[in-house]
Amino acid sequence: MIVVILVEIILLLLARFVGETVNGAKGWIKIVGGFTLQPAEYLKLILIWYLALKFSSQQENIGIYDYQYLTKNQWIPRSINDWRTITLFLIALVAIMPDLGNATILFLTTLIMISVSGIGYRWFSTILGSLFSVSFVTLGAIWLIGVDRVAKIPVFGYVAKRFSAFFNPFQDLTGAGHQLANSYYAMSNGGWFGLGLGNSIEKRGYLPEAHTDFVFAIVIEEFGFIGASLILALLFFLILRIILVGIRARNPFNAMMAIGVGGMILTQTFINIGGISGLIPSTGVTFPFLSQGGNSLLILSVAIAFVLNIDASEKRMQIEQEFVDSGENFQNNRYRTRRR
Repeated sequence: MIVVILVEIILLLLARFVGETVNGAKGWIKIVGGFTLQPAEYLKLILIWYLALKFSSQQENIGIYDYQYLTKNQWIPRSINDWRTITLFLIALVAIMPDLGNATILFLTTLIMISVSGIGYRWFSTILGSLFSVSFVTLGAIWLIGVDRVAKIPVFGYVAKRFSAFFNPFQDLTGAGHQLANSYYAMSNGGWFGLGLGNSIEKRGYLPEAHTDFVFAIVIEEFGFIGASLILALLFFLILRIILVGIRARNPFNAMMAIGVGGMILTQTFINIGGISGLIPSTGVTFPFLSQGGNSLLILSVAIAFVLNIDASEKRMQIEQEFVDSGENFQNNRYRTRRR
């Protein structure tokens, strides 16, 4: 696992300092044949795998000592081998691209993995409350300080434009607010039943990134609120089934892996929908299975394959256990019959 993480770190550094710049962010490595590699997408599955492996091997101690065992009674990690140090370092490498969208997904997925690691429920409430508090405080601080001042920070200058559009997209229709304003127009055009497949107006040059980040706005425009709701319902049903696989799993690693995958897809969906609707600042996150992007689709497909393998493995173990139990019952009944 350490070798995989080291390779991922090297790829992230190459993407940051050598990779191609797209929409103000560096996160893509060009490979021969026109194929591009986006290490941040692969990190999602690697991080879930790493945390599931780490937490599942410590279930007995977590059950006894709760969250204190995960932190070793040290709220600030002091070792480079600490899982918190490794996790925060990987997320930071993505954030400095700057790719705050994928960094947010990684951060929220990590919180989900911690919550299902076996710690007490009070910690889950604390983590959730802290997350909402930090989010509101951050947005409030940016609003009070002013987006123009935040934009002077070298790394997050481009990201500051997203916050400007979030507060008032119609203030700068030709600049920062162009995408979000046209996303509103697309959803408004769709109405209840939509304009029909292929009849979108906004995707004809008005809405930038109509095939990637804002693809669901085009879905609403063409299929309407009802059609888009059906697509969301199918996606949420898939997420629910993935989480159920994790809940029913007996093996701790299988359980955390499946719940982590479900949480990752749910987080990505929420951030994308929140971005195109103005509920949260737009972060350039693709919509699962619909947005154009080979790296994203590949990782989502591999993640689903993991869950299917976990489900099959759990069913196989259940059948084997039932076979063993039936054999023991047969031997016990045979012994009782002989005694009679």
